[in-house]
Amino acid sequence: MTVALSLRLGFAWDYVRHLSHRALSTLPFLFESGNIAHSLATGAGFASPFRVDTGPTAWMTPVYPLILAGIMKLFGTYTFASYVAAVGMNICLSSLACFPLFFAGKRIGGAGLAATAAWLWAIFPNAILLTYESLWETSLSALLGATILWATLRVAESGRVRDWSFYGLLWGFALMTNASLLSLLPLLVGWAAYRRFRSGDEWMRNAAVAAGWPPRPIPAFEIEDEWMRNAAVAAGLALLCCVPWTIRNYAVFHTFVPLRSVIGLQLWVGNNPQAKVVWLGEQHPIHDSSEREKYIQMGEPAYMAEKRRNAIRYILTHPAREAELIGGRFVMLWAGGSPSPIRDFFANRSLWFRYVLLFNVLTALAALLGIVALVRTRSPFAFPAAVFPLVFPWAYYMTLAFPRYRHPIDPVIMLLTAVTLWQLTVWLRRTPRSL
Repeated sequence: MTVALSLRLGFAWDYVRHLSHRALSTLPFLFESGNIAHSLATGAGFASPFRVDTGPTAWMTPVYPLILAGIMKLFGTYTFASYVAAVGMNICLSSLACFPLFFAGKRIGGAGLAATAAWLWAIFPNAILLTYESLWETSLSALLGATILWATLRVAESGRVRDWSFYGLLWGFALMTNASLLSLLPLLVGWAAYRRFRSGDEWMRNAAVAAGWPPRPIPAFEIEDEWMRNAAVAAGLALLCCVPWTIRNYAVFHTFVPLRSVIGLQLWVGNNPQAKVVWLGEQHPIHDSSEREKYIQMGEPAYMAEKRRNAIRYILTHPAREAELIGGRFVMLWAGGSPSPIRDFFANRSLWFRYVLLFNVLTALAALLGIVALVRTRSPFAFPAAVFPLVFPWAYYMTLAFPRYRHPIDPVIMLLTAVTLWQLTVWLRRTPRSL
C-alpha cells in the first residue's frame, strides 16, 4: 500500500504543479457528479446535473455525490482546497484496495500470488490516473469491487447469519455507490450460497465435534435451510439498502426508478445513426443545449424513456452497425481507451502513453489466461473471479466505453494477471534447464 500511495501522490502532485489552481478549483467539478454535489452543498437537494437548475434527478446513485457535497461544505464550493480534499480521498481509497485484493489473492493461491496482485495494482496506470484526472466514484468503486470479491470468498465458508448480514450490507452500499455492480450480485451471492451448501455438511460436523456433541448424520434439510436462509438474508439486506432511494425517486418522479435513470440516454448516445466508437460528448444534455432544453421540457423519466425506445429500435434494425460498434467498444475498453491500440502504439511517441496502452492490453490478455488457468486447475474460485471480466463489461459494450467504467473490476483483472504470472513460473520450473 505504501508504494501505491506514494505513486498516486507523486503523480497527483506533478499534475497539480502543471495546472493553475483556478482551473482545478472549477473544471473537475463541472460534470454530473460535481454538479449534483454542488446542488446538495448549496441546499438545492439531489438535483441539477448540468450546471443549470433542472430540478431533481436520479442520474446516479447517491453515495459519491453526498461525499463530494460534504467536502464542499467543509472546504467551499469550487475551491482548490475542495479539489485537493477530493483527490486525497480518491488516492486513499485507491491505495486501500491493496488490502482486500491481497486477502482475496491469498485465499485463491497463497501469499505469493496475493503480493503479486497487490504490486500490480500499485503500479497500474489507470488506478493512478483516475484518482486525480476527474472526480467520479471510480476509486471507491474499485475498492468496493475488490472488497466484494474477498467478502464473497470469505462468506462462502461461513454459516453465521451475522457474516451474511454484513455481506448484504456491503452489497447495499456498493449498489448505492455504483449501480452497475448489480449485474454481479445474483451471480456472486448465488455462488457463495452454493459453495456453502456443498461444504455445509462437513462444516456442521466439525462444529459439532468442536462443541463436544456426539457425531450424528446431518439431515439434508438442515444444510439446505442454512444456505437458503443466509443467501436470502444477504440479498434481502442488499435490496433493502436501495429501498429508501427508490422511494425517494418515486416520490419525486411518480414513476418507478429503482437505482438510476440514465441508462436510456447512455444507450442512445452509443446507438444511433450518428454514434461512433469514440464518443466525444455528442447529443448529451450537458454539452448539447437543444438536448438540454428537451430534457427540461419532458422531464427526466420521460426523456430517458424516449431515448431508450429510440436506442432499442436502432439496435434491432441495424445489426451490422451494432456489431461494429460493440466490437470497437470491446477493444477500446480493454485497451485503456484506444480503439486502435496497435496503430496508436506506433503512432504516439510518448513513452508514458505506450506504457499505459501496453499495460492495459497485456493485463487484459493475461486476465483471460488467468481464467483459463483457474479452470484447468479446477480451482473452486474460478467462477467468482471470472464473472467480473466476463459479465460486468457488457453494459459498456452496449453503451459507452471509457477506462473509468471498467475500473470497478480492475483489481480483479490484476488478480487474474497475477494468476497467469504464477502459472508461468510453475511452467518454467517444470521445463528442463537445457530448454
